[in-house]
Amino acid sequence: MGDLLLVRHGETEWSRSGQHTSFTDLPLTPNGEEQAKSLAPLLAGRSFALVLTSPLGRAVRTAELAGLTGTVRDADLHEWYYGAYEGVTTEEIHRTRPDWDLWTDGGPPGPDGEPGDMTPAEVRVWRAFPRGDDVDFRGPADEDPARGADWGPERTVRAAVLRALLLSAPQEDGETAALRLAGARITGVLDLKYGEVDHAVRLSDCSFENVPVLYGARLRQLNLRDSVLPGLDAATLRVDGVLRMSDCLFEGPVRLGGAQISGALFMDRAAVGEPPAGQAALQLNHVTVGDGLSAPGLRARGEVRLTGSSIAGTIDLSQARLEAGTGEVALDAETLTVEGDVLLRDVDVLGWIGLRGARVAGRLDLSYARLANPGSTALRASSCTVGELWLRRSPPMAGALNLRRAQLDVLFLEPDVVPEEVLLNSLVYTSLTPHEPAERRLAMLERDREGYVPHAYEQLTAAYRRIGDDDAARVVQLAKQRRRRGILPWYGRLWGYVQDAAVGYGFRPLRAAGWLVSLLVIGSLAYALHHPEPLKADEAPQFNPVFYTLDLLLPVISFGQEGAFAPTGGYQWLSYTLVLTGWILATTVVTGITRTVSRQ
Repeated sequence: MGDLLLVRHGETEWSRSGQHTSFTDLPLTPNGEEQAKSLAPLLAGRSFALVLTSPLGRAVRTAELAGLTGTVRDADLHEWYYGAYEGVTTEEIHRTRPDWDLWTDGGPPGPDGEPGDMTPAEVRVWRAFPRGDDVDFRGPADEDPARGADWGPERTVRAAVLRALLLSAPQEDGETAALRLAGARITGVLDLKYGEVDHAVRLSDCSFENVPVLYGARLRQLNLRDSVLPGLDAATLRVDGVLRMSDCLFEGPVRLGGAQISGALFMDRAAVGEPPAGQAALQLNHVTVGDGLSAPGLRARGEVRLTGSSIAGTIDLSQARLEAGTGEVALDAETLTVEGDVLLRDVDVLGWIGLRGARVAGRLDLSYARLANPGSTALRASSCTVGELWLRRSPPMAGALNLRRAQLDVLFLEPDVVPEEVLLNSLVYTSLTPHEPAERRLAMLERDREGYVPHAYEQLTAAYRRIGDDDAARVVQLAKQRRRRGILPWYGRLWGYVQDAAVGYGFRPLRAAGWLVSLLVIGSLAYALHHPEPLKADEAPQFNPVFYTLDLLLPVISFGQEGAFAPTGGYQWLSYTLVLTGWILATTVVTGITRTVSRQ
């Protein structure tokens, strides 16, 4: 077993006078330097596996003069903190406190209200605050705050000390106070409930032992970037600037309901763990954000709640992963108001997205999105008002698409994205892109859960007419009549088939001409081969098989042939067939023309 050697630093002015010295970094006196040099012969020839020293100058200088090399500075070797007794002798203390003992009584609060029992790490934070200096306890670049429980006392700061620091706010004239702490292990509960902090707070790369309580607090600015927390209780929090929680790991729910953030809210690449049953993982309901909500790459194992919130800028949830579970709500944004865009590009969602009654002034972009809620609705955007809705470059969503009563200026919808079931009743859109053949668009209307929805066909027709594609508009109207035929009684369906076959419900007028020409040829040939007998031979005009057939086919126009001749046998039945067919053609043509004119 090796030896443990303890070396005390050389003399300083206060050690010579007997004044208590902790963090006051006094240099060695000339005598102190001679004392340190005198150690060199005693230590010569020894081999040390490890040399530790306090980071204060008097200790580092002693090790250097004693010939010790490769020293490692360790904050745990700081002197005891004496608080208000810093620089005071024991004799002076006993004049007012005869029974005072350092080991049982500790030091009283120091200057500017410094607690008397602070650790070296805490004193460092406390003294940096009035000037807004950075305190960085971070180790290697690849250090993981998730393992912060293993960090030692040299980087541990009690939440109670931070609370006292922020609320008592010691300041120096001409300086801007701020808490800028990185890489610390924060123990206990940071409780700022209803507190007001007029200084910037940055607690980055920190590991929190307990959930910070910021309910009803007011902060100038809060930065928790890269920190690990069990959760966050900050409902009705008010931040006068930016709230930054980028790259944070929340092991439990984040409660920010009713918060007011004057600047932007950043949650880029943040991760929120699974909440207790019945709670949302990320609670941003009724939040007011004066700028945007930036959370690309967000990961949430539970509901993200944005109901009733108001965002003055853009919501960016691109590449987010929201895992609530099949049948559960993944993103609830009912009655959300966004003055910019809502970007859900390249998201993975397990559960349903709810946007009922939401208002998005810009673009609701679901390009490249993968939405899955099998057996139920994947996207519920009924009764919402959106500038542009983009559903493109994505696989068909696994679940229904509900756009009932939605009002859109632009619907960017690729047919391949449409799921097996949709709800489109009372959907209103001004423009439909990209331009696709009517047959590809009609497949979506045929998947409506409510069956035949006339309004959906009218909207699609209007969209084609607005861009001048009348042919596609007629195809949609023809498909509408055929779909409607399926819900009619048998006689209505029969008459529908006749209209469809004859003139395509009025949208295929040339089909009537084809029928007319065909029947004219058949009748003309038949009566040319077998002239009917005249009713009055002396008064009958010369028989003409073509005009006789036209007389039978056209119910209004008369060429004087039909009333002058009387066919018999099978030719009489042919004449009846031509008359009946003529009336059917005339009726369907008039009906179709009337329907077409009324649409225009």
